Amino acid sequence: MKPPYNITGKILKLVASISEKIGEVNSVHLNKPPTELRKKNRIKSIHSSLEIEGNTLSIEQITAIVENKRVIGPKKDILEVKNAIAVYDYLDNLNPYNFESFCEAHGMLMNGLVESTGKLRSKSVGIVKGSEVAHIAPPSEMLRPLMKDLFDYLKNDDDLVLIKSCVFHYEMEFIHPFIDGNGRMGRLWQTLILKDSYPVFEYLPIETLIKERQEAYYESLGKSDNTGESTVFIEFMLEIIFKSLVELLNIQNINLTNIDRINLFKTIAKNDYFTRKEYLKNFREISSATASRDLKFAFENGLIEKLGDKNTTKYKYR
Repeated sequence: MKPPYNITGKILKLVASISEKIGEVNSVHLNKPPTELRKKNRIKSIHSSLEIEGNTLSIEQITAIVENKRVIGPKKDILEVKNAIAVYDYLDNLNPYNFESFCEAHGMLMNGLVESTGKLRSKSVGIVKGSEVAHIAPPSEMLRPLMKDLFDYLKNDDDLVLIKSCVFHYEMEFIHPFIDGNGRMGRLWQTLILKDSYPVFEYLPIETLIKERQEAYYESLGKSDNTGESTVFIEFMLEIIFKSLVELLNIQNINLTNIDRINLFKTIAKNDYFTRKEYLKNFREISSATASRDLKFAFENGLIEKLGDKNTTKYKYR
């Protein structure tokens, strides 16, 4: 069954604006940002998503953990960060349209933090805000059919991925399938859904903008609960996605290294053979000599194979 929501004029306008920004991102080679920017954004994503849940570690402390340095802090907070790092590093192995993959991710994210990680809750829960119960989640016996319906919608509905990712985020939060960790799973899984169609979202710190507008985030969830549909939340999340792309495009003086160019072109060439001319056509800002050095480096380091010689040479990623 399709979750209830309406496609408003605001949603259509935001989808068009986001699509335009994704085109701009691709044109300036930011669909897979440079290595250092990817690292910084990944750390910001982890910091913001966990801070929303009460984690006290700073960006500097999380950076130290990423770099395998010793950090002094609450054991639970350190474990939350280590788990999040492990899951984000594992993203390429997760299938956004697979329920078992979803449970696997929860198991990694909440490992050592709660019992029955990766398993649906077996008791009823309510979400308390202040002194009031803000949301009563569906009873445990309804969880499996509700999640099956949600994944069926995600896999089979014809609506745009941008919209479906927001719907999934909201509906998963509403269903509250796990005893804990639902908020961070909602944000993680929306990133994974978007990444599957648009690689730039893997390293886009959407969570940072959610943290900056945390009150509005929960307000949009509450309004959607009250109306019985996710329309308000879809509008909110599309605004967040649009602003995150604008911020990425506002970064000045992006210098791609040879590794950045090689990794980026892999997403374009995929498993097909290509020539130096085709590689150069994608990076008009570099010289043919630089293109030759890039491909020589990639070949010598086992990243690509080559066929032919001189002007007839063709390359393919391993």
